[in-house]
Amino acid sequence: MLTVSKVLRCSLAAFRYNQERNLSNAGKAALRPVTLKGRSFLTLRDFNPDEIKHIMCVSADLKQRIKHEGQYLPLLQGKSIGMIFEKRSTRTRLSTETGFSLLGGHPCFLTPQDIHLGVNESTRDTARVLSGLVDIVLARVYHHSTLEQLDQEASVPIINGLSELYHPIQILADLLTLQEHYGSLNGLTVTWIGDGNNVLHSLMMSLAKLGINLRVATPKGYEPVADVVKEAERLAKQFGTELQFSSDPVEAARGSNVLVTDTWVSMGQEEEKKKRLQDFHGYQITMQTGSVAAPDWTFLHCLPRKPEEVDDEVFYSPRSLVFTEAENRKWTIMGLMVCLLTDYSSQIRLNF
Repeated sequence: MLTVSKVLRCSLAAFRYNQERNLSNAGKAALRPVTLKGRSFLTLRDFNPDEIKHIMCVSADLKQRIKHEGQYLPLLQGKSIGMIFEKRSTRTRLSTETGFSLLGGHPCFLTPQDIHLGVNESTRDTARVLSGLVDIVLARVYHHSTLEQLDQEASVPIINGLSELYHPIQILADLLTLQEHYGSLNGLTVTWIGDGNNVLHSLMMSLAKLGINLRVATPKGYEPVADVVKEAERLAKQFGTELQFSSDPVEAARGSNVLVTDTWVSMGQEEEKKKRLQDFHGYQITMQTGSVAAPDWTFLHCLPRKPEEVDDEVFYSPRSLVFTEAENRKWTIMGLMVCLLTDYSSQIRLNF
């Protein structure tokens, strides 16, 4: 059952968004103050364009002030985060731990040996216990339903560190990376070449809201989940963007600004590796793939990367933004945590 405070927060957010959209439709200039304090972050499906932009602005602000200006901003001093990891991680763990510490807070890392959700203690009980011990929880889990149950029972914000359905914190880093590189996001075309997985699902729940076109090329049998496709089609129609699906990676890449892929064999799919490699034959991103893309095309990959997904020539080329993308995992998770725990207002306004 949702807590009363969460119901009120969600209702208020929906009211504000509808009110702002109505003002915009009426041709009136409207100030759009955004507050995400106390919200959970399970999927970008739940966040409107202004809220996503707000997170990105705060992230860019922190990166500028801390990295480039050397400021110390203890915005999370006295606060702690519980980090539940059912799956191993490099970028998610390090970005969250170092980011939370850099902001003055205390991260607590919980491995499967430390906490067995639903085994040694029910997920319901764990959520309630953690709510009394930490200020926010990030969970990297196998099943998205685990996150939903944590969120239902917790009285603190829950962040999705990855589930089999969505990987929203990765997309925040991708968006900031593209905004930094291109200077604006509206009108870009992104092409996904690979598996219809959690990263793609999160792209589908966010790009249209920022005016970005999306093309998807997956082998037959590896398409994204039907429910996500239906919602993405609705979003594309609502925001007037292009959304295309095919099984031809070259055609999908034609004229695109950004080529994106991910692992073909995720954790838990090791037994399927041989078949998957066969099914994804022809989906490797190479300079030949890029030859049909836009002249300014770039490449993204959330890492870790395997050579069969993208060759070295592309991966280590100036067109590859993967290492900036990896670093931005830190600044965007910091921005997100600040948004969910404080009323911090960004001093930077990005061009979208």
